[in-house]
Amino acid sequence: MRKYFFFAVLVFVSVTAYCSPTDSLENALKTATGDKKVKTLNELFRAYINSDPVKAIGYTREALTLASEINDEKGMAASYNNLGVSYRNQGALEKGLEYYLIALHLYEKINNQEGIATTKNNIGTIYSLKKDYGQAMKYFEESYKLFNQLNDKPKIIGSLNNLGNLHSDLQLFEQALKYYSQASQISDQINKVYSDPVNNIGNLYFRQGNFPKAIEFYGRALRLAKKENNQSTMLNAFANLGEVYSKSGQGAKAQVYFDSALTLCKDLQAYVYEPQILKNMAGNYSKQGKMKEAYETMVSYDKAKEKIYGEESSRKIAQMEIALDLQEKEKEVEALKKDSTIQGLELRNTRMVITIMVLAGIVVIGAFNLFWHRKK
Repeated sequence: MRKYFFFAVLVFVSVTAYCSPTDSLENALKTATGDKKVKTLNELFRAYINSDPVKAIGYTREALTLASEINDEKGMAASYNNLGVSYRNQGALEKGLEYYLIALHLYEKINNQEGIATTKNNIGTIYSLKKDYGQAMKYFEESYKLFNQLNDKPKIIGSLNNLGNLHSDLQLFEQALKYYSQASQISDQINKVYSDPVNNIGNLYFRQGNFPKAIEFYGRALRLAKKENNQSTMLNAFANLGEVYSKSGQGAKAQVYFDSALTLCKDLQAYVYEPQILKNMAGNYSKQGKMKEAYETMVSYDKAKEKIYGEESSRKIAQMEIALDLQEKEKEVEALKKDSTIQGLELRNTRMVITIMVLAGIVVIGAFNLFWHRKK
């Protein structure tokens, strides 16, 4: 059974992993103008996304409107990336991918390496959720490489966390633990403990059947997430604790955590996690002999699953993949055309030189013959 892995979805702003207090950003917004106002609005999105997603999306939409008016391409790209985060959290994976691809195009246009790395990481999370692990690995590795080049340690931690999750999904647990351990080591270096890798280490223990150790790490992650006010990780920790207690035969205790997870899922509009929570809740009801509740919850699960992972969603994502492939091919063709043009110019220049040399030779020979005949 798949565990709740928290994929680090990154938002491109000029602050570290945890933003400035919201009150200082609100104050800065009062006097900010132009691209600085766009930047502040996008930072407010980051500040509110894990606590008040409705408010967060309002800020980033305002940022996109202003950025479009003043032709701030960097601000537009950040806004599209933020919208991708919002839709991804709501389970609208194809819409999230659409916005990520727009953001990636804009970042590549202005050659913003940090933005490219951030957006590629987020595209990787979409493919992970769709269980397209080959594409997810491609984007996560490209993102990780760029963040290393930039030496952006907080985002390196997020990339390592995602690579660990992906390898755990592939049941490569030893490699997954290496990534989580690297993330923890970097956290120690910058003197900042992150709850996400701690939660995911708990997942590894769960999969190995070590429930007491899993509960220990989930509890630790929950405490850290509360301290950070990181409600996305709190949601994951609640859901994970519910599942591990259910597996341990403590149905009543498990249900308390499942209820907390489902409530937070709806509060945050993080519907991408809803199917798995409902599925595990149904299993927990069944173990307790509550068959009516189990049946009703499974009906809800089927609806939630179809909404996120259904055929229509997969078809739209496939269409966007084709469009992305075509864009890459167009770039290759343009590069080949450019190279061909250069080669053509070089060949033309060579021909011109040869022609001039031949004509010069003819002139010299003609002049020599004329001189010789006159002398005779």
